[in-house]
Amino acid sequence: MPRSVPPSDDVLARRRRIAGRIRAAREHRNLTQERVANEMGMDRPSYTLLEQGKVSPRLDTLLRISDALGVPLAELVREP
Repeated sequence: MPRSVPPSDDVLARRRRIAGRIRAAREHRNLTQERVANEMGMDRPSYTLLEQGKVSPRLDTLLRISDALGVPLAELVREP
């Protein structure tokens, strides 16, 4: 089985930017992490890891975040 390759510095930086946009969108809407996580069907500690950029979210998770925050997915993943 192939070994997992660690993400490059560029990928890590992009993940942190996406996480920052998620956090900013949540804060702009005055929502708690707990509320967003509950709306997504996720526990708060797992959501916190996503928002900190410590884990890489799958597409279905990004879609659930987008729905819970009421923002287009493109707004969360756009490149500068």
